Amino acid sequence: MSFLVIGECVADIVRGADGTERIHPGGSPANVAYGLARLGRDVTLLTQLADDPTGRLIADHLKDAGVRVEVGGAPVRTPSAVVGLDAHGGASYTFDIAWTLETGELLVEQPGHVHIGSIAAVTAPGAATVLAEVERLRDRATVSYDPNVRPALMGDHTEAVVRVERCVALSDVVKASDEDLDWLYPGAEPHEVAARWRALGPAVVLITRGAAGSILFTGRETITAEAPPVTVVDTVGAGDSFMSAVLHTLAGRGRETLAGLGAHDLVRMLCRATAAAAVTVSRAGAQPPDRAELDAAEERFTLRSGRVR
Repeated sequence: MSFLVIGECVADIVRGADGTERIHPGGSPANVAYGLARLGRDVTLLTQLADDPTGRLIADHLKDAGVRVEVGGAPVRTPSAVVGLDAHGGASYTFDIAWTLETGELLVEQPGHVHIGSIAAVTAPGAATVLAEVERLRDRATVSYDPNVRPALMGDHTEAVVRVERCVALSDVVKASDEDLDWLYPGAEPHEVAARWRALGPAVVLITRGAAGSILFTGRETITAEAPPVTVVDTVGAGDSFMSAVLHTLAGRGRETLAGLGAHDLVRMLCRATAAAAVTVSRAGAQPPDRAELDAAEERFTLRSGRVR
């Protein structure tokens, strides 16, 4: 099964609490594509990169993992984000990014699954291209979405919620963080947002909560997974590793199958995704596990927690 990920690449300039600075390839969709390739999946990333040092760094990083990179237009410079880390490894972002993906430049073959998210799915003018591609492909492919909210780039709140919910309505699987929900729907509980989103169309909604673990919602099940105890280096890319592991586990399941997944399959998926995130936060930058690392981490994590409510 082949995957198509559509979205931004970003050079993450990570500044530690001690003032040190490192540059990591990043961008939520790019991280998901990288994570899928690390897990042995056939994946193409449709993105934008400039022919500059950071653009070449990101392209080499992705290609080294096995990602096919298709560039739908070259911006003046590769997007960047200054990532500030607090004393606990938590990340905050300041962006320099434009997203201008153009329909006429798309040459992507038919994938089995399409993943979209973050800046690329809601930022004009390129977001219109992203949604048009999803609408073109979704009759023959399943779709996933991660809003990965960046408040500084979201514009008017009410309009942003409309844009996010349009992406949700096109998707079969949606993953969001508790921070995303706090911005989109202040004061709402995860189960309330999950119900709202599921009414729009997705079969599976997942909410990550950092050290508090994660929750999965379907029409029949609510499943929780605890986060294993790990020493956090930083949280960059943790949610993207989680998403990659979810898609890796669900690979090949059609729309009807997703809607009927049972508790056993859902527990395994959630535990595997949580284990992937735990590996990622234990090392610097968005460095998701490969297949062997994930299998080992999943085994350790499953022994510690994983339960159905």
